[in-house]
This record gives sequence, structure tokens and C-alpha cells, in this order.
Amino acid sequence: MMGPLSHLRVLDLGRIMAAPWSTQILADLGADVIKIERPGVGDDTRAWGPPFLKDSAGNPTKEAGYFLAVNRGKRSVTIDITKPEGQAVVRQIAQTADIVVENFKAGALAKYGLDAATLRALKPSLICCSVTGFGQDGPRADQAAYDFMIQAMGGLMSVTGAPETPPQKVGVPIVDLMTGMYATVAILAAVARRAETGQGETIDLAMLDVQAAFLANQAMNHFVGGRVPQRAGNRHPNIQPQDVFPVSDGFIVLAVGNDGQFAKLCEAIGRPDWAKDARFIRNADRVKNESLLTPLLTERFAEFTRSDLTALLDAAGVPCGPINTVPDVFADPQVVHRKMLRKLPHPHGEVPQVVSPIRLQDAPLEFNRPPPLLGQHTAEVLAELGLDDAARAALAESGVT
Repeated sequence: MMGPLSHLRVLDLGRIMAAPWSTQILADLGADVIKIERPGVGDDTRAWGPPFLKDSAGNPTKEAGYFLAVNRGKRSVTIDITKPEGQAVVRQIAQTADIVVENFKAGALAKYGLDAATLRALKPSLICCSVTGFGQDGPRADQAAYDFMIQAMGGLMSVTGAPETPPQKVGVPIVDLMTGMYATVAILAAVARRAETGQGETIDLAMLDVQAAFLANQAMNHFVGGRVPQRAGNRHPNIQPQDVFPVSDGFIVLAVGNDGQFAKLCEAIGRPDWAKDARFIRNADRVKNESLLTPLLTERFAEFTRSDLTALLDAAGVPCGPINTVPDVFADPQVVHRKMLRKLPHPHGEVPQVVSPIRLQDAPLEFNRPPPLLGQHTAEVLAELGLDDAARAALAESGVT
């Protein structure tokens, strides 16, 4: 595979979402990612369906949509790491790799001799990234975690949803995704440092740390303002007007970001006087008087259809948009133009893929390898390690692969 990271090999010991999201990003950037899976079972997400991919005849396969979302570009190798022979093979692969990514519970890989300390002793230039719920130390270090519980523990649910409803999680596993992003940033920083020093790195990434970090403006609002952020529905805590507004045939999102855009909004909807009203002139005034401004806008917007109002505001340069369903997103002319949805050849026919948003002019990304079948590349990778037909057959017969 080509790409800016085509010189790197990644040993992927990750499962579920956070670690595999990181390794998929590395694969999209061209790295050779070897994903280790349990023989006969594989990554947990292979069974997280329905829905399951349909083959060319329209029949469901065993490839769950969840798995297909986070494992593009990888080679699947089945190895039982609980067996000494399997551990030896994984250590062999690690010595050919530049990066190891795993998300086992803290300390769990040490009993197999696959922890960062052991692997880096064999190859000091190795970069090992561990993704856990709570990190390698602290009172919760030995506990398992999932995205949902970290959204709750990390404060995200306390600021998500309407005030009159129970706390609400985000509709995608955002902590997993952000943890995967932070892992990738950390890995690439370690790769850059290794180019200067020749030394590898051990990265300790915790989902709860990540969630705390991306509380971002809400956290700083608390520390600076002294108030506990609350659920405010779709209203922005610092900028107004930004909210979901009803129109005659549905809803739109309005995202005014500055005083100039507010003046353009008022002009476009025939109420230029609002932009001169002392209660609304500056953003700080509008935030303070949001309870007065929102009903005025709501009443005015009710006179428009969604398409008419968005067209009017688009022409005026006021940020707004429809609330699209998932199918709407991938029918949007801009998304279609950017080719965010591709169909890749797959052993079962073809598989849809929402590809990376990264656009590099001089080293464009290629998407040539679909999410793998379980163990699809076991023989191929073992042969690259120098294991002949007899050695590979012995591993398979003993249940190691």
C-alpha cells in the first residue's frame, strides 16, 4: 500500500473501537497494519450485529457493520496468544514492526510476555501504545471501561441533552473515536521523535483522561466563571444565536458566530432593527438576553419553509443547515463531490466504506484494502516471517492459528 506511512508496520492487538480506530487511521495513511484476532472468534465487534454485510447474492454474511467501520486497510491474522507458541509468533511480528497498539486491561499482556517492557527490550526502537479506560496507574487502573460509561463519568452527559430530560449520551461512541485520534497523534509524535533519536516510546492513553481533556470550553467556562455547566439542549453556552429552530416544515440549525453574521441574519429575514437593538448588538448582549431573542427568531422563522430559509441565509452568508439523516448526509452534493462514501471490492462482493477525511495533495491516500475476513492473511504473514508450509500447518493443527 502507498501513502505517507507506507514505510511503517503496525502490530494491532486492539479490539472494539478506540484502538482499532487509531490503527485504521494509520492504515489509511499507508501503514501495513497486522491485526491479531482470536481463532474462530475474532474481534468482539465481528458479532456486533445485525446488520451484517450482504454478499453479492443478497445473503447476510458474518461481517458486522460495526467491525467494517473500523478495520479497513488491515491484514487479519488469527493467533491464540494464551498459548506459548502463539506468544512467540506475536513477538516475532513485533520485531518486524515499528508500532504496537493494544487495549488490554492494565498489566494483562505481561503474563503473555507481550507487554511494552518485554517487547521494547527485544526492540528498543519499538513504539508501544496502550489504550485503556483509566490508564496504567491510579485507583481505577485495573477496571474495564466502555465508551458509554466514560461519557457519563467524564462529564459529557451532564452537558448533553435538554434541561428537562435525563442526561443524554452522544449518538456515536465519541470517547472511543477521540481516544483513537489522540492515540494516533501520540504515535506520530513518537515516530517523529524516533527519527531524531532512534528511540522508541511507551504511550499510556486513558479514555477518562481523553474525555476530561475534550470537555474543552465547558471545562474552562467552569474554571473561569465559577458555575457548573448544565444541559442546555442545542443552545451554545457562549455564542448566540446558535440553536435548532422550527420552521414551517421542519427544523434548521442556525450557527451565527459573530456580530457581523447576526446583522446579515436580521437583514435577510426583514428585521434589520434587531441588529441595532441594544439588547442584541454584541454577542455578550445576545447571550445575556437569549431568552428574549430566541422567541423573536422562532416566531419569524415559522413563516419560512426549511428550503426557503436555508437558501435565503446561504445567500446572505449566514451559517445554517438542515438536520440531515444519515442517508441525507451521503446524498448531500458536497459530500458526494468529496467522495466520502466509496465501495471497495470485498471477498463477499463489495463493501461500503466512509473513508478518511484527510486530503494530502502530494501523497494522496488510497483505499485499496477492505476490512479483512477473520484470519484472511494468516498464511501470508506467517510466510513473511519465514515459516514454511509444515510449520504453518503445525500451528493450525495445534489450534494456535
